[in-house]
Amino acid sequence: MNENKEYITHPEEMGSILISEEVLSAIAASAASEIEGVAGLMGASAGKKGSGRGVKITLDGDRAVVDVYLMVNYGQPIPEVAEKVQSAVVSSMEAMAGFSVAEVNVHVGGVSFA
Repeated sequence: MNENKEYITHPEEMGSILISEEVLSAIAASAASEIEGVAGLMGASAGKKGSGRGVKITLDGDRAVVDVYLMVNYGQPIPEVAEKVQSAVVSSMEAMAGFSVAEVNVHVGGVSFA
């Protein structure tokens, strides 16, 4: 395993299941990208760990704080799009990774006119 990665660990009867922070970021990014009104994800604080693909994950024990950085399509109601992103990220991460999400913070950094 790569020593520079952070993993969330699920102890199981037959051993442990380790899920990397990168996998959690990919799950959150995919869920956010599928929401109508999301124009795309933006880079989150370049150079910070876990900030690839517009998502930053902060692990707190068996819970995660997720920051999603995105652009919204012009004409879309930003609060509604953000709430849908929050719901989608929580549902996807809990279903796929099996642990709870403490919060999802949506950072709208731009509007796409395309």
